[in-house]
Amino acid sequence: MEVICGDGYGLQRSWSFWDTGVPQVGLETRPTTFSLPSPSCGLFSLRCLPKNVTGAILVFMLPSVTSPSAKTVRLGLIGAGSMGTTHAANILAGKIPGLTLAAVSDPLPQALETFGDIPRFAESEALIVSGLVDAVLIVTPHYSHTTLGIAALQAGLHVMVEKPISVHKADCERLLAAHTDPARVFAAMFNQRTDPFYLKLRQLLTSGELGEVRRINWIITNWFRSEAYYASGGWRATWQGEGGGVLLNQCPHNLDLLQWLFGMPSRVRAFCALGKYHGIEVEDEVTAFLEYPNGATGVFITSTGEAPGTNRLEVTTERGRVVIEDDRFQWRRNEIPTSEFSRTTSQRFGTPETWEINIPIDGHGGQHVELLRNFTAAILDGTPLIAPAAEGIHSVELANAMLLSSFTGETVSLPIDSGAYEALLKKKIAESRFVKTVNLEAAASDDFSKSFA
Repeated sequence: MEVICGDGYGLQRSWSFWDTGVPQVGLETRPTTFSLPSPSCGLFSLRCLPKNVTGAILVFMLPSVTSPSAKTVRLGLIGAGSMGTTHAANILAGKIPGLTLAAVSDPLPQALETFGDIPRFAESEALIVSGLVDAVLIVTPHYSHTTLGIAALQAGLHVMVEKPISVHKADCERLLAAHTDPARVFAAMFNQRTDPFYLKLRQLLTSGELGEVRRINWIITNWFRSEAYYASGGWRATWQGEGGGVLLNQCPHNLDLLQWLFGMPSRVRAFCALGKYHGIEVEDEVTAFLEYPNGATGVFITSTGEAPGTNRLEVTTERGRVVIEDDRFQWRRNEIPTSEFSRTTSQRFGTPETWEINIPIDGHGGQHVELLRNFTAAILDGTPLIAPAAEGIHSVELANAMLLSSFTGETVSLPIDSGAYEALLKKKIAESRFVKTVNLEAAASDDFSKSFA
């Protein structure tokens, strides 16, 4: 049994692991009343009086990581910033059946004030070993996704981590290596996989209806962010705090969709502009050229400095062209596949006849709520995950490859050398002389939902 010892006074401040092999001679057990975070937390005390020790040691024993009810998952929220409180609001509103918010941690006392009687922790590690939760949702600055994820997995918890799962590929590898127990669910918050526009495109691609992909163009510049946004956190848009800019913060969703739909490219050549539109040291504009193993090519353009922005995904295939833009799914379908027409026609300037197909799609899916429902169902019923964490390494590697190409001025082949990129990033951090301007009150009253492009 796992044992945690404290002094009986500062339960949340003095956690330490002790050897479970305490002397059994003279062991006395009796109930003791304490002011605990929750009457249902399942903690109790032992009064140990080994013969060779004067005084008493209070020992608090954790229950096994199981829910009070077989159909309830007790979730610990790690990080109570803008995104964390959005997740909390959805859970507390009852939008995720079978999921209860059992504990919250954040180093800022003011971030915890709104959570009422829910047990609160200043340190994430204390929440992880508290015994109050079966699973955690990690919504913290990017670098800590790795360390907290590893700690939670090693503690036997189910884990969902916000995007990106880590800052660089080497940390992804460390995090994924910690997932050794297949009974523990490990998911990533790639909520745009629930969008019916991308689901329909994936279905058409995997079914073969569209034929082989020839070219991909994605302009995704509706991630506009102001100077106030970048000033709202000391970790934002720095090499040390975030490991990058638009590629690591906003575009993990798009990079995940890119690889989920089309697979990983074999080569990347990218141009990343650092602080082009904002007073930051990382990239806020990117143009990347992608080469795929089958000969297809792609162009990926993103920015946080354009308004109004564009979100246009254009895919050219053997069976025509698909365009997803402005909540419309348009497919101009070739009656005869392009290569077949080219081989068989006697026309010198003709093109295949086409059909104009407008596929009606309503809304953008369940997004964050659907991902949390899926995570809960995976824990309770074994439902397959929409976004397994193991797939999160791909979007991180794409972001790393683009930055690496821009840093070196060369085309980069994938897979990249994870250790070499980590060393390069550490060098960027060590050489940085950037002084970040922070204004934590600037965006306190903003509507966070406006950030969802």
